[in-house]
Amino acid sequence: MDAHAEIVELFGRYADIADQKEYDELPGLVFTDPVTLDFESVAGIPPMTLPLGDYVEILRASFAPFLATHHAITGHVVTVDGDRATVHAHVRAEHWLPGEGPNRWLVVGFYDNEAVRTADGWRFRRVALTASYQENAHLAAGVR
Repeated sequence: MDAHAEIVELFGRYADIADQKEYDELPGLVFTDPVTLDFESVAGIPPMTLPLGDYVEILRASFAPFLATHHAITGHVVTVDGDRATVHAHVRAEHWLPGEGPNRWLVVGFYDNEAVRTADGWRFRRVALTASYQENAHLAAGVR
């Protein structure tokens, strides 16, 4: 598989971590350790670099309240420069909580990630999500 295809596949694995609640093997197939995260536009927290194990526990806790999630990531633009790459992609992420009324938190935006080639293949070293639109963002307030 070429670099472009491997990097695009990382996004599929990344989405499956939350959408399939697969917190054991998949994170190690997607991220470097440590990993830098920038979710400031969604969570209001500054970018941070964490050990992968710590990030996995944050993911597990953050997605636990949701009955289901679906992350559709498309339009990948990959630029490879040796053992480093940047990738821009569009995302529509839906998150459903139990209950009546508005129970879906929607995030629409872009990922601008950095990947590196490791001995085990390509991994995301930096993940940056920029939300351009959200619906019912208040639903996420209790799970952040």
